[in-house]
Amino acid sequence: MISAAVVAAAVGFVPTAAQAATPSAPPSPYFEVFTGATNSNAHGVGMAVGVSSDKTEGWVTYDVDWGDGTTGQGSNGIKQNVYLDHRYAKVGSYKITIKATDVYNRQTAATTRDVTLDGSDFTPQAPSRLLDTRDGTGAPAAAPVAAYGTTRVKVAGNAGIPAGVTAVAMNITVTNAAAPGHVIAYPSGKARPDTSNVNFAAGQDVPNLAVVPVGEDGYVELANRSSGQVDLIADVSGYFTHSAANGYTATKQPSRLVDTRTGLGAAKGQVAGQGGFDVQIAGQGGLPAQGVAAVALNVTVTDPTTAGHLTLSPSGRQAPTTSNLNFTAGQTVANAVIVPVGPDGRITVHNGAWGSTDVIVDITGYYSADGKAAYLPVEPTRMHDTRTYNFPLAGQAYYNQGVWTSGRALEALVLNTTVTNPQGDGHLSVSPDPNSSDDYMSGKAVRPLPPDSSVLNFTKGATVSNLVQASTGTTGIVDFWNRSWQPTDLIIDLLGEYDKA
Repeated sequence: MISAAVVAAAVGFVPTAAQAATPSAPPSPYFEVFTGATNSNAHGVGMAVGVSSDKTEGWVTYDVDWGDGTTGQGSNGIKQNVYLDHRYAKVGSYKITIKATDVYNRQTAATTRDVTLDGSDFTPQAPSRLLDTRDGTGAPAAAPVAAYGTTRVKVAGNAGIPAGVTAVAMNITVTNAAAPGHVIAYPSGKARPDTSNVNFAAGQDVPNLAVVPVGEDGYVELANRSSGQVDLIADVSGYFTHSAANGYTATKQPSRLVDTRTGLGAAKGQVAGQGGFDVQIAGQGGLPAQGVAAVALNVTVTDPTTAGHLTLSPSGRQAPTTSNLNFTAGQTVANAVIVPVGPDGRITVHNGAWGSTDVIVDITGYYSADGKAAYLPVEPTRMHDTRTYNFPLAGQAYYNQGVWTSGRALEALVLNTTVTNPQGDGHLSVSPDPNSSDDYMSGKAVRPLPPDSSVLNFTKGATVSNLVQASTGTTGIVDFWNRSWQPTDLIIDLLGEYDKA
């Protein structure tokens, strides 16, 4: 027999007596923890966790540090995975640490996983103009958007908006339209949806607020779905990111803060041309007295004596060169607005027309650091269209839309509502329904009452759209009221949602 020392010498190495006498140690048992597919939503994350081991029998416990100061546990057989999930109080990025212990063999292993939640918080900013095709601001040239053409709006890295922005609150205005049509706003790099954001007739100046997801390249697309050219203006009042900032809180019911016709919340009488007034926001309409960063409103102009525009901004600042609402003499028109709130808890309403007008302000919600609901964009979807079955919404009737949430707790829906083919004048109101789906199915539902507010105003034969951030209340059902004595068609497009923590 040839000794180990002889073999070692043959290759140029002679072990010591101790090395030659000590056999090599057997390999240690294999034990490693891993994470599988991760699912996340606005505030939650879930993942499959397991271990790789050379053992076939055993019981494994898992201790989880979720990265927000809270911990969790789970357990399962050594050859079986366990599903762990968690809901965070605030959006953002977190490092999850998972420690696995084989309770029979006393082996341990650990791993980490970095996650970024899908939800986004809001950061308000003073209104800024990102696009004006009339003078070339934010556009390749001073030229209208061609019929069935598209223009791109740079969002990330523009007007102080950071990279990584997920969505933007943008007021889109159509002007100099050569033919009727509509505008669709959508993230760059995505397919154009079959929904609409702004509807217009030839020659109209029409604004509408849009909360638009931003493409990975930092741009938003605006598509002109009209047979004629059109000028487009885009003003931004804030943006959403995955970083913790301001969450959304819907009011229990839309409520009226200002009506200059009656003297509610402002001096009685029309607002003078080139004049304005401040509106107390903090502490009003169910809002807290402190900490309101921005407010979601529906603003209506009625009985204006001349054409013009309305601008809303934080109090204490010079009125910006942007607009929230455009109108013609005698017109009643509404638009949704998201406005940063000044340090004194107020906003300023400025009448940019040379003539006077009445102003109405309804509040639907607010953004604050204490807000628990985060914005989550969805694939734009047409939820309801009465034209499909030729079944218009009757006068003084309401349509209720339930929302399937798959276990998520909703605060509000981001919707674009459109009235078309109205057979008379009126307005549309939106509010949460006090009845549950079980109440309706069992015949126990009671007829709800319409709110003392409006979302959009229409005249016979007109097509009018407006964004609404509709509270889902406690039942997850939203009511849409035709406050006209005549039937009208109603279109509802779902653009996003606010998910509670």
